[in-house]
Amino acid sequence: MAADPFDALRLALMQDVLPVGLGAVDRVRKGGPAELLAALTAGEGDPVARLREEGEPAASRLRQQLDQLSPGLGNPVMKVEVRDVQPESPMAVSTVAADGSRPSDAELQCRLQLIEQRLRLLEQRL
Repeated sequence: MAADPFDALRLALMQDVLPVGLGAVDRVRKGGPAELLAALTAGEGDPVARLREEGEPAASRLRQQLDQLSPGLGNPVMKVEVRDVQPESPMAVSTVAADGSRPSDAELQCRLQLIEQRLRLLEQRL
């Protein structure tokens, strides 16, 4: 969830409450309050989950429309932490070896040829 309480509330409203509410409104529109009451009192499964599932397509459309009005309004922008990750692949090209020495020209040529072969293979597959 978001760190800011207001962002957390808005996210919960957009992702949890809105689909359930739109599902309930759709039920009332189709069959009146009796249809909604029947859906809530039915003994099979979770009625709130069923309403959420029914209302999700409409909620998704509404969130997209809100995003067109103002980006991030319907689908809140989530804060992320970005950091560098060191390559773990043995194919990673390093200009300095583990012992502090530089790779030889032959090693670099070998790595370049391997990269070239893989690029050709990729082009063939595309």
